[in-house]
Amino acid sequence: MITHSGRRARTTAVVTGLVGVLLAATPGVAMAAGENLPPLRPSIDALTVDRTKACSDEPVHVSQAPELRATVEDTTEDNEEWETNRAGAEFEAWWTDTDGAQQRRTYASSILHSPITQLWRTPSDLPADTVVSWHVRAVDDEGATSAWSDETPGTPCRFIIDTVSPEPATVVSAQYPDDDSGWHDGAGVYGSFTFDSPSEDVVEYVYSVLGSAPGRVRPEEPGGPATIRWMPEDSGVYYLQVRAVDRAGRSSSQVTHYMRVAAGRAPVAHWPLGDPAGSHKAAAESGPAARAEDGVLFGAPAPARTGLTSAVTLDGRGNSYLTPDAPAADTEKTFALSAWVRPAATDAPMTVASQDAADGASAFTLGLRPAADGPATWAFRYGTTTLTGGSASAGGWAHLTGLYDTEDSTLHLYVNGKKVASETGVAPVAAPGAFQIGRARGDSGERWKGEAADVRVWDRVVSRKEVERLGSRPADLVAAWDIERSDDGVVPDRDGGQPLTLHGGAGFYTPDYDACFEDPECTEFPASALDGNDHLDLDGTDGYAATSGPVVDTADSFSVGLRVRFADTTPHRPMTVLSQGDADSDAFKVRYDPAGSEWQLIVTPSSEQGAEETVIAGAGAPTDHTDEAVVVYDDSEGHITLYVNGEAVATAEFNASWSATGPLQIGRGHTVDGGWGEYFHGGADTVRVFGGALSASQVNSFAYLN
Repeated sequence: MITHSGRRARTTAVVTGLVGVLLAATPGVAMAAGENLPPLRPSIDALTVDRTKACSDEPVHVSQAPELRATVEDTTEDNEEWETNRAGAEFEAWWTDTDGAQQRRTYASSILHSPITQLWRTPSDLPADTVVSWHVRAVDDEGATSAWSDETPGTPCRFIIDTVSPEPATVVSAQYPDDDSGWHDGAGVYGSFTFDSPSEDVVEYVYSVLGSAPGRVRPEEPGGPATIRWMPEDSGVYYLQVRAVDRAGRSSSQVTHYMRVAAGRAPVAHWPLGDPAGSHKAAAESGPAARAEDGVLFGAPAPARTGLTSAVTLDGRGNSYLTPDAPAADTEKTFALSAWVRPAATDAPMTVASQDAADGASAFTLGLRPAADGPATWAFRYGTTTLTGGSASAGGWAHLTGLYDTEDSTLHLYVNGKKVASETGVAPVAAPGAFQIGRARGDSGERWKGEAADVRVWDRVVSRKEVERLGSRPADLVAAWDIERSDDGVVPDRDGGQPLTLHGGAGFYTPDYDACFEDPECTEFPASALDGNDHLDLDGTDGYAATSGPVVDTADSFSVGLRVRFADTTPHRPMTVLSQGDADSDAFKVRYDPAGSEWQLIVTPSSEQGAEETVIAGAGAPTDHTDEAVVVYDDSEGHITLYVNGEAVATAEFNASWSATGPLQIGRGHTVDGGWGEYFHGGADTVRVFGGALSASQVNSFAYLN
């Protein structure tokens, strides 16, 4: 056993400690002053191999000579108040060599303040593939030692050093094999991948797809196979990399499994709803045609920038629906459905798609739900679970997608390509009845009032990327005026659209650098043009520029922006930089009001006489160089935002119901009496008009978007 020079022998320490304990436990007998008690025996629970592997009588496997750790503590009963506890650890490791002789290694740590975790980095000459036992005891700074950790009721700790790495794993997949036979299954379809290794001590497989964060899966028994499930989100060539890991933590070489994933399966049912006006049924690109009742009117305008040609209008009455008179989805398995929708109102529950259950109700419904306060929301109900999210606005197009994934029993709702709600643990629901467009079975019917287009049903997962593509209506540049001087006072559109015509005291500003070079008294060069060589110069009295007719559909999503420079950064009156409306009012107007030191976006929801304007304001002030003002209206989300120099300074819920028939105005707007006024004094340039809502990041570069 280990002893230390100048310290008492272990036997003496144990006996003395035992006597001290008995004396302390005996009533009326006090422990002798200054008597030293032995430290506490290390707890088995506080012993580890390589930090993470607990002490065990069943040998743990390690990949090299390990680091052993133990928490040791001196007793506090023999200390004066001013004394501190100090303890060290004495480790022993032993094994039987190939000749049958027992070998032993020992280590004594420093003695430090306790309790403390002491460690021993075992020597590198410990044998491989041999059971090595070890235990530990605590020692105090007077040489007293505790009992060994494996003394009754303890147990010895054991480990085996494994120096051989496992064999590489194999990968087998029926859905996505690694072969040259072509493209397999498709996006949105799960595949099973089974990993196996010839090595009998493999306890884990580490894998990743396309270099993603690694996943881990463990076989039921060491050396057995393990299976994962994986779903590709898009078509293309993928690779899966796998390593086998044994119980010592040693890793095999990496195996790469290549697979070619086909495009996702087409919908099992698809009704574009672009049939000619007067049709009595909706033709199907897949699945059966859907008969249309009398309340269905074909030929309505389709949502812009979707590639669709037309839509149907449903009037919300009892005969306003379409049905193929057959189910479209097996709702007890994975399925998804989507539709473009444009509600005429949001004050009542409405369903755009459903499927009949056996009890006369609907197994699922996709549509909207009104809210007691605030905007209505989109909704996807499946069985007794209802997901809601997003903002449903009357007159605004939106794309809805509902998905039920049996792989993890999860329900999802997407609006305009973005996930807005999900819930797991949803039990499957049977729906053997007919698919319905525009209504739900039951007492209320929840009939759809408004437009609908492009209804699709799938028998697979529609991946996040697919949903984003389906629900995307990217903004398109519809007009761009790069202001450059012209002799006729007309600024052409870059792509040949409507020109901007100068009126009143509007002209062009061109910096005259040469004059400054020729004038010896010139001390300051003229300001540069806002963009290019020239920009509009508006006099603030009656100067403006305008198109001959409307440029943007103010009832649909749009984005309009320009660059301006104020002639005076502290103007004394409100000035309008941009507007579009009709002869009497503005659908939208952007101005700066010095009274409140704020940028203002003024909108009117309709062209009706007396329609109340809404002023959306944000604090700010003109700069002395260039300001960029951009208006973004998103009809599907029901809000309008004013950006100044890339920052959203004002935003509000807003639902436009009219398409302004007047021209786009640069530098003026309507006043409270309906006349023209608030003329802008300064420069204007780089006018851009988009059909659709720009994203916040796109606003920062609106002048450069094509």
